[in-house]
Amino acid sequence: METVFTPFASFGGGLLIGLGAVLLMLGLGRIMGATGIMSGLVFPENASEISWRLALVAGMVVAPALIFAVTGTMPAIDVPVSPLMIAVGGVIVGLGASLGSGCTSGHGVCGLSRLSVRSLVAVPTFMATAAITVFVIRHVIGG
Repeated sequence: METVFTPFASFGGGLLIGLGAVLLMLGLGRIMGATGIMSGLVFPENASEISWRLALVAGMVVAPALIFAVTGTMPAIDVPVSPLMIAVGGVIVGLGASLGSGCTSGHGVCGLSRLSVRSLVAVPTFMATAAITVFVIRHVIGG
């Protein structure tokens, strides 16, 4: 299994995510955590927040179409697992985000920049867990 190094695309994506996070904080005073945004759509607590949440999720869905319009090709997506495993992974991530009081985007992008102690603990925990998971899948299980 090869991991492709894409420094320019990654840097550009990081800039856009950071810009989006800053604009959401400046405009609405909200933290841009993807799981929290989706959770607010699925389990709305305040009807006045649905429109900006829908707009943000719509932007995530429409972005590949914009990439296609600019480049003429769709982003390559290769998910070598079954839809069932994707669903199981989604549930596990959702539970983890609930237990960790936020997801990787909320803690990693917004929490660290605000010097949140919770995020300073959560992000290294996420990273260590990801590294262990990759090691086990690639070297122990052999996937």
